[in-house]
Amino acid sequence: MNEVCRVQIANNLAIGGKGRFVLIAGPCAIESEQLVMETAGYLKEVCTELGIPFVFKSSFDKANRSSIHASRGIGMEKGLEILQRVKTEFNVPIVTDVHESWQCKPVSEVADMLQIPAFLSRQTDLLLAAALTGKVVNVKKGQFMAPWDMRNVITKMEEAGNRNLLLCERGTSFGYNNLIVDMTGLVEMRSYGYPVVFDATHSVQKPGGQGTSTGGNREMVPPLMRAAMAVGVDGLFLEVHPNPDNAISDGPNQLRLDGIKEILKQAVELDAWVKQL
Repeated sequence: MNEVCRVQIANNLAIGGKGRFVLIAGPCAIESEQLVMETAGYLKEVCTELGIPFVFKSSFDKANRSSIHASRGIGMEKGLEILQRVKTEFNVPIVTDVHESWQCKPVSEVADMLQIPAFLSRQTDLLLAAALTGKVVNVKKGQFMAPWDMRNVITKMEEAGNRNLLLCERGTSFGYNNLIVDMTGLVEMRSYGYPVVFDATHSVQKPGGQGTSTGGNREMVPPLMRAAMAVGVDGLFLEVHPNPDNAISDGPNQLRLDGIKEILKQAVELDAWVKQL
């Protein structure tokens, strides 16, 4: 494996180099404080048992909805309050999405990492605003972008003075309502010297596949995860939910919380084999 730089996410957690992969996980959207706390608590417990560095993820706003009538989440003010509680009570770093430039500063006051949604990965003003916070920025590769197109994202971040960057693969558009994952793209992006994260759950989406909402196939998450871990990645992104069939966003591709432990055991074994840990 090509060695990449280490990016410090929090005082006690870094990603990259030859270390154990970092798990970035949580429910797609912040639906309620109870759901978030339940999910974060269980994920923290499992990750502690398996020795996996853990970053909690959930979104206060889902702006990229198929339908104008789709639920978008709890909102920034209340969402950040809940994320702060997770951060304090479970002592874990936090990441959440930003969709507009003005959101970056207030979100950075709580979040350890900002996430740029795939549809916005070429939005220069948003990238620069995120970079200027000085926080780690996880940029999801657009479904319409080739792996080597991410070099332009890197240049924008570096010229803004921020090298705390993660590159995230989440599938590439393949015809209508379908995504594929080119595993060679993980190798290509990792060769640029920054940690690479594989988003296994969004990679099995069927964008707009249910007409007014996005479909997906969560049964395909474990095979894709195993393939990516075998290729070699620095982080694994999974959206999990206690009852994904009733989730307000991305239910068909979210994993069931009670099944996450077995999937992560496989990830640990493959990561150890590839990195000779």
